[in-house]
Amino acid sequence: MTKKRTNYSTEFKNEAASLVVDKNYTITEACHAMDVGYTAMRRWVAQLESERTGTTPTAKAFTFEQQKIQALEARIKQVEWEKDILKKATALLMLDTIKR
Repeated sequence: MTKKRTNYSTEFKNEAASLVVDKNYTITEACHAMDVGYTAMRRWVAQLESERTGTTPTAKAFTFEQQKIQALEARIKQVEWEKDILKKATALLMLDTIKR
């Protein structure tokens, strides 16, 4: 029988990784304290450390600042997409006007 994959909240991941980064737990000790696997804990710690140095992760961010950056980047992407659509629509309308 396969084990069901557990999904952890961002807050839980942040708290678990903080044990290692801030409270000087070893990864193994933090794994036992939070009842998570070693590999997951290692990834969370690496992500938290990289976020604190200013790197925006590709996964969902742990820190508020990085979450805000990800939200703003998503908004920029949406606005650029909308702008491209408007450019194409304007070009089509201009082409139609010129043909008449």
